[in-house]
Amino acid sequence: MAASGGLHTALAKLLPALVLVLQLVSFSSITPAAALSIGVNYGANADNLPPPAQVAAFLKERTFIDRVKLFDANPDMIRAFAGTGISVMITVPNGDIPSLASRSPSRPSPGAVAWVAAHVAPFYPDTNISLVAVGNEILATADRNLIAHLVPAMRSLSAALVAAGFPHIRVSTPHSLGILSTSEPPSVARFRRGYDRAVFAPMLDFHRRTRTPFLVNPYPYFGYSARTLNYALFRPNSGVFDPATGVNYTNMFVAQLDAVHAAMRRLGYGDVEIAVGETGWPSAGDPGQLGVSVEDALSFNGNLIRLVNSGRGTPMMPGRKFETYVFALFNENLKPGPTAERYFGLFNADLSPAYDVGLMRGGGGQPPAPGRKWCVARADASAAALQANIDYACGTGGADCRAIQDGGACFYPSTLLAHASYIMNAYYQAAGRHDFNCDFARTGVLTAVDPSKHPFPLCTRVTIHRFNFPVQWAGRSRFRKLRLDSAVMLDWFVVAGHGSCKFQ
Repeated sequence: MAASGGLHTALAKLLPALVLVLQLVSFSSITPAAALSIGVNYGANADNLPPPAQVAAFLKERTFIDRVKLFDANPDMIRAFAGTGISVMITVPNGDIPSLASRSPSRPSPGAVAWVAAHVAPFYPDTNISLVAVGNEILATADRNLIAHLVPAMRSLSAALVAAGFPHIRVSTPHSLGILSTSEPPSVARFRRGYDRAVFAPMLDFHRRTRTPFLVNPYPYFGYSARTLNYALFRPNSGVFDPATGVNYTNMFVAQLDAVHAAMRRLGYGDVEIAVGETGWPSAGDPGQLGVSVEDALSFNGNLIRLVNSGRGTPMMPGRKFETYVFALFNENLKPGPTAERYFGLFNADLSPAYDVGLMRGGGGQPPAPGRKWCVARADASAAALQANIDYACGTGGADCRAIQDGGACFYPSTLLAHASYIMNAYYQAAGRHDFNCDFARTGVLTAVDPSKHPFPLCTRVTIHRFNFPVQWAGRSRFRKLRLDSAVMLDWFVVAGHGSCKFQ
């Protein structure tokens, strides 16, 4: 009996260390909807869109979208956003670039002065013009005249804005990822030879001096295959390993951003901010097209919005947020090309959501499916699959995994199954509680049984030899007699005063 009493005392001391509080909470790195900051590309290649004033009012009153990017300097569109507080990026047409350039790096050309007078001064500050994009993907045009005048035009336009009394309006130019000669793995990325020193070094020097972002258009959609679809869609996958940095990238978008950063750092400009001018995923495509559906678009854009707002950054740029513009605001029915080109929109022409990505005000963000559900790991999932799920969710998935680390509130039970379920459910709850958010390559399962109120197989099992002790369960103290000839298995416990074992 003395031995039993000693064991009782030892277990009483041990219980606080074994407390299981599976509180599956939303990612601490995911901001509430009211704190979201996300932009959209507002194109108008359609014959059924509402007028700009109605669009501006809708974005202000009904959504959390706080910035738009225009592909030109359409005065009706710019004027429509007056008084809304929504930031607006306007664009200089490619053909205007030579006329903006100046031979003097510090003095604006007459063309730049005239452009600011015509397209900025009449609207600012009533319309919050935050950035002027000089052309669009100029290097992809291979037009030597445009390329030669691009940086001089950026300098000249910036000087013209300062001279006009608008020093806070930034200047940049969007680039496709064709500016990189190689990008995988990210650490080896570099700008195309010839352009690196002649174009990008002076351009990045301009961005550093003016504290303006280097604007890129990374599109995993245009780089995926059947093998890399999950990698492109922010879904669990084995990842792409970068041997130079030791980083295993589980998302193509993050890898693309780091590739751009690596190329910039190679020229000595790793401190320059990066912003995302375009990225997106279509919700419909040609019959049988792989990876193009509402679920796929929701997976990409929903996770994108959470990532760029999380402040987690990337492996090469930790702690950064990225000013980002999703392509696109509307499904545009006159866009040429494959069917998917007409279905990149977050909204239909009647202003109804094409799918629910969590940007609507008034509770229209991410409604749970009817009836509460929780996501847990399948008991028969392999250790490798469970670890891959943890790596993904704690990495690009955006989960705060401190709770399952040694010393964290949910470290015990220290099993791969318990830790994986904690993180998988955290991801599921924060990602919108869509069934596919719990797929995890078929290693996740949804349950409608609240684990807070029912014994659950994830919980620790402690072998106890013939003694009695009090147990607190869901806030109610009761005495449970545990007495067997050999051993007793305690399936579920929470120490009194520590709270209940509760999923959220």
